[in-house]
Amino acid sequence: MTDGGQGSELAALEKVLLDETADPVNLPFSLLSSITGNFSEAQETGRGGFGAVYRGVLPSGRSIAVKQLFERYEILDKNFETEVTCLAGVKHKNTVRFLGYCSETQQVLMPYDGKRVLADVRHRLLCFEYMPKGCLADCILSTSVDHTLPNN
Repeated sequence: MTDGGQGSELAALEKVLLDETADPVNLPFSLLSSITGNFSEAQETGRGGFGAVYRGVLPSGRSIAVKQLFERYEILDKNFETEVTCLAGVKHKNTVRFLGYCSETQQVLMPYDGKRVLADVRHRLLCFEYMPKGCLADCILSTSVDHTLPNN
């Protein structure tokens, strides 16, 4: 995969993935699209009420989870900013780390009412550590304390 001139953004993402003390980074939509195979169905790992989650694979082979918020929801800039700020402040060993975000608006030529017009398309994405299915239960079980009572 070529980075399309996004080497510094990719390096920043790799850094925040490896350094638990690093702050989340602002990432371009084109980079997130590239590492998720253009948000391909094969890379989709889940879907909820507000968006779909994709596995993004970095050139290093490491994976991240990329949540693409559905366009059908109007999320105000202030609300998205609050969400990103809140997620950036959550640092706990029992949560997946928030790695970065994307908030971009692009003008795209689209058909409308029999004509082609430029329309604003808003991209809102959140990036987290990738956790393979089943991994959370394994992590909890391996770190839990045995709460069985001793034999009397």
